[in-house]
Amino acid sequence: MDTPERIIPHLELRKQNGERGARKFVAYRGVVYDVTDCPKWRLELHENLHFSGQDLTSELPDAPHEEDVFTRPCVKVVGRLES
Repeated sequence: MDTPERIIPHLELRKQNGERGARKFVAYRGVVYDVTDCPKWRLELHENLHFSGQDLTSELPDAPHEEDVFTRPCVKVVGRLES
């Protein structure tokens, strides 16, 4: 997976939560993904577990899937989360 060199500040990640026409970003292991076009992210709360605009690294064990979910065609890599 090629990760763009763009650095996403934590504030920008939080703003990209789908509200008021914003994109839906999530972070996992330091990589930021755009999940706006993913059918399972259409609602405010993904699978009744996760909100967009957050770092989901610690929440993946509660998810009904593995990390390969980030390789699906609807998921776009947008950059690295600011450390």
